[in-house]
Amino acid sequence: MKLRSMVGGRAEVCGPETTLHDASAVMMSASVGSIGVVQGRELAGIITERDIVRAASEGTDPKLELVEDWMTSDPDVFTPEVTVTEAARWLLETGYRHLPVMEDGELLGILSIRDVLWALLGSDQ
Repeated sequence: MKLRSMVGGRAEVCGPETTLHDASAVMMSASVGSIGVVQGRELAGIITERDIVRAASEGTDPKLELVEDWMTSDPDVFTPEVTVTEAARWLLETGYRHLPVMEDGELLGILSIRDVLWALLGSDQ
């Protein structure tokens, strides 16, 4: 199975000047653990629930802190032609939990480690 079959909806995104509070509200509303950070039409980074927890542990004010100060800039991205097995291997090797999928400069979606596990388990049955 390729990542293409797992993405295609609308990816949740925000701008780098979004506050951590607003980014976390988007994550909660959409029931996702990460969102893409876009500058114009370019993917500038990814902000995850782990980034927000890290900021909170340092005593920041989420209504004042900006996503650009806590995001992972220039994240590794994958094409939709990558297999689920390759993606799973990469997630294990890097320790990341989210995988942006892009094609022709467009963010197609961000897969979570849970999405990848579901795909692997579903393909074994």
